[in-house]
Amino acid sequence: MRLARNILAGTLLVVLCGCAGYHLGPSNGLRAGEKTIQIVPVTNRTLEPRLGDAVTSALRKEIQRDGTFRLVTRGTADIVVTCELFRYDRNEVSFVPGDIVTARDYRISLGARANAKETSTDKTLLAREFTGNTLMRLGNDLPSVERQTLPMLAADLARQITTALADGTW
Repeated sequence: MRLARNILAGTLLVVLCGCAGYHLGPSNGLRAGEKTIQIVPVTNRTLEPRLGDAVTSALRKEIQRDGTFRLVTRGTADIVVTCELFRYDRNEVSFVPGDIVTARDYRISLGARANAKETSTDKTLLAREFTGNTLMRLGNDLPSVERQTLPMLAADLARQITTALADGTW
């Protein structure tokens, strides 16, 4: 009986000690929603229309979903994020069987420069380039398929930027 009690106590001690360092919430040491963030509308320097609006919307949704920061649209925020889209590429991945000229699948990539500044100190918290990617299966109408793929591309880019912001070491 005594042996069973000692084994149970030892197991409980190991389990509790192993979980002591784990906690829910942001991984950058802040409490969830402690800092406010503003997303400035994304600047589109590519020739592809509607990309700026799609990325702005996706980035705001991802910030809200993540929960590390509280999104504000008016007034002053603790952190202001600006983003510029500078590259849009469409590269063939696979071709129609028996036809080496006609592409069937494309990899779409979108390059962006994201900057985040702390408003109180004007300190740059993030200044990096990101590349969002997605696959696109070509149908009968390339513009329609590309338009349907755009939200997935914007979401991938927004996920990368939000992760970099949330995991920051400031």
